Amino acid sequence: MSASIKRRYLALWLPYLSTERIERKETSKPLQPKQDSGPLVLVARKDSSLRIAAASAQAYLLGLKPGLTFADAKSQVPNMRVLPHDPQADALLLIKIANWCNRYTPIVCSQDPDGLILEISGSAHLFGGEALLEKDLAETLKSQGFMAKTAIAGTAQAARAFCRFGTGGILMPPKSRQDLLALPIDALEADQKTTLALRRAGLLSLNDLASRPRKPLAARFSSALTHKLAQVLEEIDEPIIAHRPVPGFHAYMKFSDPIGLMEDIEQALASLCVALCKKLGEKAQGGRHFELVFFRADGALRRLDILSGQALRDPDVLLRLIKLRLDALTDPLDPGFGFDIIQLAVVQSDTAPSVQNRLDSNQVPQTELNGLIDRLSARLGAKAIQKFIPLNSHLPERASYAIPALSKKPGSGTWELPPSTATITRPLFLMPQPEEVAVIAEVPDGPPKRFRWRGSFYDIALAEGPERIAPEWWRETRDRLTRDYFRVEDNKGLRFWLFRYGLYDREKGPVRWFIHGLFP
Repeated sequence: MSASIKRRYLALWLPYLSTERIERKETSKPLQPKQDSGPLVLVARKDSSLRIAAASAQAYLLGLKPGLTFADAKSQVPNMRVLPHDPQADALLLIKIANWCNRYTPIVCSQDPDGLILEISGSAHLFGGEALLEKDLAETLKSQGFMAKTAIAGTAQAARAFCRFGTGGILMPPKSRQDLLALPIDALEADQKTTLALRRAGLLSLNDLASRPRKPLAARFSSALTHKLAQVLEEIDEPIIAHRPVPGFHAYMKFSDPIGLMEDIEQALASLCVALCKKLGEKAQGGRHFELVFFRADGALRRLDILSGQALRDPDVLLRLIKLRLDALTDPLDPGFGFDIIQLAVVQSDTAPSVQNRLDSNQVPQTELNGLIDRLSARLGAKAIQKFIPLNSHLPERASYAIPALSKKPGSGTWELPPSTATITRPLFLMPQPEEVAVIAEVPDGPPKRFRWRGSFYDIALAEGPERIAPEWWRETRDRLTRDYFRVEDNKGLRFWLFRYGLYDREKGPVRWFIHGLFP
């Protein structure tokens, strides 16, 4: 963002988040017995005593505030309702609200235990301006059972300070500085010792602090205090760190009336694919990991991941992958009262130069293969479609391993291509672990004549080998003996891949036989 463009931040404060979490859960269960109407407080042990950790709005009005001992609170309001405080549940709920706030901007920062900061510089116009965005946010949260206070300013710290210690609302320069200077020094949220020292020095407001030279203040208290003062007074702007990775490309569609019909949803998805792929094309980029987010009118949201094995920016192909992903959902998409916002973003992108078709207008075979992999992965899941990558090892079970076909992870080795006339020397798939078999064979180096495996006997009619593989002595492993592999066929036409583990009279330990794979 250029220096001429000022960032704008929205601070969201949920002062009763802990108790509202419980009250929302109780109201969602109409058959549950009605709870006592007394004010709700949540308690936790602190400093060897039981104290109030959170209180409802009703409890605040009665003087029951966090930090008050349980004994004093009980003496003031005997009929209060008491439950244990669960900060982990509060943190999970705050994350859910932060995810929901992505409907307004992709840059949302969670501030434990009860606040969020949203950077709305580039998204306020989508809601008709900052005032309408702020109103929509507060009213929607209220309809979901949350009492919220908001403020908008030019820095995240100024918005937070004006939200928690001021009247809230929208701060616009040049009047914003006057409003911020009127805040109490508590707005700096310094430690208790520093705040007490400031008050004893007669510095009760930010105006009192700002009128003093900064260097003596930094020497007396700390440079962190003067730095925070500059942030609150919108003199220094530092970008916030979003709780989720910010997509490099995204398309957004907001509906005045929520949509629920699949025809309308597919039409919206088609428009989003075109808009997103156009942005990718302008930067010669393609998406490898897409995220589709459906925001329901009742506050619920649904995220779907769409993966591609190639850098994709073809809107028709992307739309087809999205439809396959929707059709494959075990938990079908539920619009409820309708979706009011749909977002399509690129989580991971890659360079994607234009592809030249052949003169006969057919795509290159690799492109067709990649498209097939994308379609199968979207329908069956990314882990269901796999590919082999080579590793730098002589041992068959370490020479390669399977990974999702959409992955770009490279192997450490190279494939050795056999001559076109060569026969298949190894099975395509190996057993998870070689299984030991009892073998009758010529000593010391002869092929097997008969073997018993899983309770059945097999008489060998044809045998080819051995293919000798020496142990990898440079690795820290127990596998220290030589292997002699044989391709064998029994008198019924079944073909096996056996190996002798160890050499007679040349390596220590008993010589054993194993079966490692089957030929088709």
